[in-house]
Parts: sequence; C-alpha cells; structure tokens
Amino acid sequence: QQQQQQQVAAAGVPPVPSGAIAILVIACDRVTVKRCLDVLLKYKPPGDRFKVVVSQDCGHAATEQAILEYQDRGVKLIKQPDLSNPQTEPGHAGFVGYYKIARHYKFALSQVFDVMKYSSVVIVEDDLDIAPDFFEYFLAGERLLNEDKTLWCITAWNDNGKEDQVVEASRLYRSDFFGGLGWMMHRDLWDELRDKWPKAFWDDWMREKAQRKDRSSIRPEISRTKTFGRVGVSQGQFYDTHLQFIRLNDEYVSFTDKDLRYLQKVNYDTAFNYEVYKTSQQVSLLEFRNADRASKQVYRIEYDGLAEFARIAMELGAMQDDKAGVPRTAYMGVVTLWNKGRKVHIAPKQPWRGY
Repeated sequence: QQQQQQQVAAAGVPPVPSGAIAILVIACDRVTVKRCLDVLLKYKPPGDRFKVVVSQDCGHAATEQAILEYQDRGVKLIKQPDLSNPQTEPGHAGFVGYYKIARHYKFALSQVFDVMKYSSVVIVEDDLDIAPDFFEYFLAGERLLNEDKTLWCITAWNDNGKEDQVVEASRLYRSDFFGGLGWMMHRDLWDELRDKWPKAFWDDWMREKAQRKDRSSIRPEISRTKTFGRVGVSQGQFYDTHLQFIRLNDEYVSFTDKDLRYLQKVNYDTAFNYEVYKTSQQVSLLEFRNADRASKQVYRIEYDGLAEFARIAMELGAMQDDKAGVPRTAYMGVVTLWNKGRKVHIAPKQPWRGY
C-alpha cells in the first residue's frame, strides 16, 4: 500500500486547496463514465471548493481514454495498480467482482485521504446522474457532519424515493440506514475504518453495528442521485423493479442558506417522536387504504417485528428488506414515506426495543 501511495505521489498530485472537498468517482470498464463526468462538471460550482478525482480499476483502455478527455477541465485520474484476481472465501468464487470492488474502494479512499490529504470526500459511482443542487446539498451536509458527532455520513439517496413516495424537495431526514449511492465521509471516519476494511461486500459491512456504532446519516426526501447503470456486478439487481423509478430532484434548494439545526440529534429526536407518536393518526392498513387522499393528516401504521414490517412495506410499495436489522431509510425503527398524497410513518410499537 505504501508503494502504491508513493506511485501516486510521484505522479505529481498537486496540493489540495484548503477546505476542498474531493468528488471521488469510482470507475472500471464503462465508457459511460463520461455521462457521469459531464453532469458533475455541469453543476460543479466555480472555484476550488470541489475537486473531481476519478479512480479507475479494471485496466480498461477505452474507459481510461474517455476519462483522460477531461484532464484539461481539472479532472484527475488515478489507477488502481493491482488488477489480479483476489483470493475469495470458500463458496465465494462467484462473487469475485465484489472482492475487486472492496479492494478498489480501499485503494481509492486511501489515495484521497492518506496521499492527497483531503478532509472530506463525496463518493460517486460512475453510473450516477446528479441533481442540480447536489453540490449545495453536500456543502450543507459537511457543516452538519462537523457539528454533530452522532452523524457519520451524508447520503444523497433515498431508497424509498419513487415518484409517488416523495413530495418535499427541501425536506431532510436522519436515518440509521447507510444508503450509499453518492455519500460523504470525513477523514476521521476513514481513520477508524481503514485498518479493518473488508475484503468484500463493503456496503453491507458498513451497515453492521460494529461499524455504525449507533450513528446516523442525513438523507433527502427526494434523491440527489439516480443510477443509470443497469449493467454491473449486481447484474441489474433491483434496477428493473425499483432503481429506475427513483425520482431525481430537479428543484434547486439553497441548503446552505437554511437553518438545518433541526437535524441535530439533540433537536431532531424530540420533534420526530412527537410527530410520529403524538400528532399522527394511528390506522390499520385497511383504514389507511380508505383514508381521504386530500387530507393533510399524517398517518401511522405500527408493526411488531421485521416480518410484520415487511408485510406493511410491501403493501405501501416501500422497500421490505433490512440490513443488520435496520429497514432501509429507518430512523429509530420508523420508515417515513408518502403514499398517494398522504404522509405515513411505518413505526414500531412502543416501547421500541432497538434494532
């Protein structure tokens, strides 16, 4: 690893401007990375606050040439030097791609944090489109990360963000679920994770209790990223049935001009619990189906256990799975979404026993 770092340093990596945030694009063998870079450069604010770094694995010459076309626009290319097939665990021969991805992430994060010395990084995969206020969102997110140590990352993604599940472009939430798909982390988190980084399935590993440590992320109601990559290591898993329907925000929100202190845990939890368990109307699934769609009433459907949660989520069109016991987008066990114009909380019965 030290030799790899020296190779990058010897390649003439310029000093990082003070306060700059790296936009780290993870690329491999898709020349469509150009679409990702085009939209990043389209919306990137002028100046040195954001720097685009592309880390390429796979050794794919056509993709490398596509990336190099952007060098004169300030895009930096680094290349993962280890292209060997990693040794997999027994029974994982069919998952070698996930081992390569985890190895690539470790290399790329080490370069931007340990070699280039960025203090904050936004990780973007090469098949993502971004919203017009993507950079504005992460500027505000970095401030929240600095101020609230109960947060560990900012994500641009809402797993339950289909067109009929979201309404408010400016609404942000705390979440116990690590969403990925365009996310920010600080160097201190990398210092914590570096030496125990997994050999494979890095995103599910991030969701385990040992890594999350009861910390939360910030997520938007309307996603600031959307994947256009049906073809990849996951072979289109979820894309046809779910991912392609996620709404990408098209309304610019000036988050840095807003008072976002409501998202700090000390302020958020009390107000959130009050809305979920005091002001919302508890209903059954049947009662919710028949509820007035023009009503501004917020509803609550309670569950007891993950099996019942999955049944309710399926009825409402929400993601039904969980990772390490945490349903997607959940905060304190509560999944919030809109359904046919009505806001509804899928909430655990009280007292909540934790994940």
